[in-house]
Amino acid sequence: MRWSWLPWRFLIRRAARAHGFLDPLALIARLQRFAQPSEVSEPIELLRAGVVFHARGLINTRVIQHNLDWVWPYWIERQFDPASDAFIPRAFSVTHVNLTHRNWTAVGRPDHAGLPIVDPRGLVTPFYDGPSLDAWVLGDDGERLYPSRETHASQYVELNDDGAVVTEVVRNGLRLLTRAVVRRESGRAVLNLHYEARAQSGGDLALALRPYNPEGVSFVHHAVLGDDARGWRVDGDWDVRFDAAADRHYVSDYRHGDVAIHLDDPDAASVADCDTGLATAAALFRIEPGGMRRLSVRVPLKEADTTAAEGDWHEALAGTARFDVPDAGVRFLYDNALRTVMLHTVEDCYPGPYTYKRFWFRDAAFIVHALLHAGLTGRARRMLDHFPERQHRTTGYFHSQDGEWDANGEAMWILARYHEATGETLPESWLHALRRGGRWIARKRTDPDGGTAHAGLLPAGFSAEHFGPNDYYYWDDYWAVAGLEAAAGVLEGHGDGDRARAFRDEAVELRGTLERCHERDAGRLGRPLIPASPYRRMDAGAVGALVAGYPLRLLPADDARLLGTADWLMDNARVHGGFFQDMIHSGINAYLTLHLAQVLMRAGDPRCHELMRAVAGLATPTGQWPEAIHPRTLGGCMGDGQHVWAAAEWLVYLRDAFVREEGERLVLASGVPPQWFAAGEPMSFGPTPTRFGPVTVDIRPATGHNGAVEVCWQAEWRRRPEGVDIAPAGVASVRARAEDGAATLQWRAPA
Repeated sequence: MRWSWLPWRFLIRRAARAHGFLDPLALIARLQRFAQPSEVSEPIELLRAGVVFHARGLINTRVIQHNLDWVWPYWIERQFDPASDAFIPRAFSVTHVNLTHRNWTAVGRPDHAGLPIVDPRGLVTPFYDGPSLDAWVLGDDGERLYPSRETHASQYVELNDDGAVVTEVVRNGLRLLTRAVVRRESGRAVLNLHYEARAQSGGDLALALRPYNPEGVSFVHHAVLGDDARGWRVDGDWDVRFDAAADRHYVSDYRHGDVAIHLDDPDAASVADCDTGLATAAALFRIEPGGMRRLSVRVPLKEADTTAAEGDWHEALAGTARFDVPDAGVRFLYDNALRTVMLHTVEDCYPGPYTYKRFWFRDAAFIVHALLHAGLTGRARRMLDHFPERQHRTTGYFHSQDGEWDANGEAMWILARYHEATGETLPESWLHALRRGGRWIARKRTDPDGGTAHAGLLPAGFSAEHFGPNDYYYWDDYWAVAGLEAAAGVLEGHGDGDRARAFRDEAVELRGTLERCHERDAGRLGRPLIPASPYRRMDAGAVGALVAGYPLRLLPADDARLLGTADWLMDNARVHGGFFQDMIHSGINAYLTLHLAQVLMRAGDPRCHELMRAVAGLATPTGQWPEAIHPRTLGGCMGDGQHVWAAAEWLVYLRDAFVREEGERLVLASGVPPQWFAAGEPMSFGPTPTRFGPVTVDIRPATGHNGAVEVCWQAEWRRRPEGVDIAPAGVASVRARAEDGAATLQWRAPA
């Protein structure tokens, strides 16, 4: 039967009006007027993710607000508390979602793709998007310690061979310590949870199975306590094993309320069943008065180990760039960020362990960039090997989401950066992907003679979602220029001169188009600025224009338009010292703050130090940054609670602070803040790959030179740079030859 002839639009409109609804087609048409016409209104992948996100939010709405006597996760306890800054009125909200405390920390191994997450109060979610395990302390005197209801807690990560996340909560003579770590046991990755509970008057440690996680409800239909009382089988799918038999065990279902309500009941049970999917269970372990109870719990993880060479953290970190500065907090954030990017680049490249545990070319380009700078070139290559298989064989489009026209430039640029950083000959599959990718850009550009403000640019698209509605974003075009130029360099070096010349010509033409756009922008805005698109006024979306300075370095460091845009953002788009993206993200963005800091560092502007300190201060106690940070709670308000792109930018910023390439020269110490010089202690970074070869930089007080430091560099040159500039922001620079290996910098503390 043919369906195409049916008058769908008429039927939809008639059905809507018959039930008193607005005409949905007319409404959609009006919505589209707020964006530039585009072949893709919004990537279907984002729509799908949004539907799943709010579907859970709708379930949360039906479950939470009339069951507030349950013990809920930390974000719900805060968001539903009228005394909290995180409180959100329910009113006409259709869905209840986590908008105030999107914070969690992954635990895992460098060779295993499973990523259990731990929330700020020690709630552990062993499997992706699944239920959780929590622990409580129940005092015989009636005092109850539910960590999610406590305002204060101590949480930290142990940077040893385990990488455990430790959470400690104390309340009125009760204490609970939770330690979560993933270990290998008999060739299999296992989540290990270690609990220590104290109760001065005696009591019980309760291990609780919870039908929720940091996003909200996650169903549990069936849980059964084993005959030996030493573990649960949950929904016939995964196991929880205790190292001791439970002294008592309770269960409940949705109709009877949370199991927490029934922990003093005389009757116990071993099987939890709930058709609604809100089964709860609690295993209780006795604590003697004045004593401590320890409990170890094991959850075997499902994902298989990869074929990655790294087996444990010690092996995996061998050969990575070492970072040593007088600031212990910054050192910790570097070491932790390094582990974060490694945890999320095992089988594939993910920008987060939960909300964003899927692939985007945009995030992957920045994450792989960090892997290269940290010396993890083998890991970077494994990630890049997946790029050609994600490219459309006919069109050449690098596809992770529809309508994102920056993907081709990003993929081509990072493939070329790998070649530049390692000097390796690239496989034919990569070269073929570069050829196809460049041809896609050339075909995709709009008509340069179209007579519009966007003529010659890439089409309107969704691009990076934090810029706003569909538009002709300069971000996309600068990535296209960089991809074409990078591919041209690689192809020329691999003997394909004709294709290299064609790509360079295309890049020159697109550069010219951008120059003409920026001339018009300066005229209509009254001064040299780069907005988000040729149709936008200055707003927070202009942060995307900074890509021309960092990481692409397509514009000179002192370009008036680039620095004018940076100044505008510094003056108009900051909260708590960090860049505040008021569109969509509606939060402080660590990674975009570091983009701004990179542009200022490159220009020798000491305000880069201010931005770096702001980002360090916004890190969670476990050394992570959510994608966007709530200005009041300072918890996550958008995206993944552990944003890997942010960790990657932290690594790259600190590397570039010590050594970066600028054309054919090396620039050293440009981001080293005055406080580190003033400490008078040795500093170092390296070895880090550069286009000239691996380089290590050491900075130490100069012997016999008051107020001077000696900057040394050791390198394995593949080719020598034209020179070396020692140029800390705000300090007169020193020029040296590559073969000198050291130079003395006169430095004075600011008045």
